[in-house]
Amino acid sequence: MKVILLEDVKGHGVKGDVVNVKDGYARNFLFPRNLAVEATPENLNNLEKKKAALEKKKAQEMEEAKKLAETISQVEVVVKARSGENGKLFGSVTNAEIADILQKTHNIKIDKKKIVLPDPIRNLGDYQLEVKVYPEVTANLKVKVVEE
Repeated sequence: MKVILLEDVKGHGVKGDVVNVKDGYARNFLFPRNLAVEATPENLNNLEKKKAALEKKKAQEMEEAKKLAETISQVEVVVKARSGENGKLFGSVTNAEIADILQKTHNIKIDKKKIVLPDPIRNLGDYQLEVKVYPEVTANLKVKVVEE
């Protein structure tokens, strides 16, 4: 019997797959647990419509992410911090601080986890950071750390 999986089923496939299973397995396990529906022409048509809508949504999100990445690349974030001699900071500048300043000054909301900061910034100066806006879409953010 051909069924359309509504959830990931170990050993058979992932959500949205059309798979062949034994009749008893489908009737006694998959259907009662709402893990699958029978692959009728109507259900297959609905599946195709959902896949097309999902593709359209992903394309739209990708376009928005590219625009956001372009905006981020043109912005410079200025972080004011106290420092001692030789430009060494008291403490450090973290990606959370950078995300907060980006939100307040430029009204760009980015999750702090998307700002790639290999090590906390501990000195005054200019830095280039990578921001992962969307899978496969990244932007370079200019960060300038100055004396408070």
